[in-house]
Amino acid sequence: MKLIVQIPCYNEEATLAATVADIPRAIDGIEAVEVLIVDDGSTDRTVEIARAAGVDHIIRNTANRGLAPSFARGLQACLERGADIIVNTDGDNQYDGACIRDLVRPVVEGRADVVVGDRQTAQIAHFSPLKKWLQRTGSALVRSLSGVDVADAVSGFRAYSRDAAIATNVMSPFSYTIETLIQAGASGMVVLSVPVRTRHRTRPSRLFNSIPHFLSRQFVTLIRAYVMYRSLRFFSAIGAVFVVIGALPVIRFLILFALGAGDGKLQSLFLGGVLILAGVLSFVAALLADAIAMNRRLLEANLTAARRLTLESRADVAERGATSEAEASGKSDGATVATVRLAGRG
Repeated sequence: MKLIVQIPCYNEEATLAATVADIPRAIDGIEAVEVLIVDDGSTDRTVEIARAAGVDHIIRNTANRGLAPSFARGLQACLERGADIIVNTDGDNQYDGACIRDLVRPVVEGRADVVVGDRQTAQIAHFSPLKKWLQRTGSALVRSLSGVDVADAVSGFRAYSRDAAIATNVMSPFSYTIETLIQAGASGMVVLSVPVRTRHRTRPSRLFNSIPHFLSRQFVTLIRAYVMYRSLRFFSAIGAVFVVIGALPVIRFLILFALGAGDGKLQSLFLGGVLILAGVLSFVAALLADAIAMNRRLLEANLTAARRLTLESRADVAERGATSEAEASGKSDGATVATVRLAGRG
């Protein structure tokens, strides 16, 4: 079983060497541990440091594409290199590499498809009370919407089984963390959380400029992903709200009309009618969106199957190439032996 630890990097020359050195190269149940970095258009010595640190694979983006696209490219690169388990970590040495053993254990034992590292933010000293509250609230919201039980929804320290990585599709240009959890829940993957250790922050986040900026981007990502995978529930909820609110003025009008005081109250009837109509249209939109979502699930299933076939085909080609090379080498050795024997007879 092969584990590849992928590290999306952007200008990480100061911390990358320590991050790579921290990765354990011997783990129970794992035959080989390799390291892959995705250099996201760094302008410093990140690639040079990676080579000096003994990184096994280096993937380079010609320009800075962002965290989510780099994460997705790293998954594909790890799969192409035969990874059975993929661990994603950050290049800033925030996470304790020794915890990779804890991350991969549920996957090795077949108990989980995805494992998310819980930073236990309530115990992190440099997190402000506001940030701790936001993390708790946001993770609770993601648990509710995704249907997966994770304690730290935005943690980037994760382990994926090969099958889970093949089935993961990242559409967000910002961050993959929330979108992939909602996708995992919709796909019926088993997602577990394990506690992990973190270090003091080594640098400010490059993913966002401020907490309001982070919240706004994550909220958009959350809504987009939820609508994409839970469209029927989303639009039906909106429709139900419109119908309930619209029913109140209509009921008010009907009561007043029955009491003989309905004159001049047509505004209530009109307002209620408009709101109920909006609710009905939302229900129609829910049905249409659900049909689109079903089509998307079929497309994703086809994409997953095509990706699996492509990876298997590449593996077969590589295996045949290795076999042919070994056979050629064996024939060459045999010819050499025969030549030596003939020379000896002569």
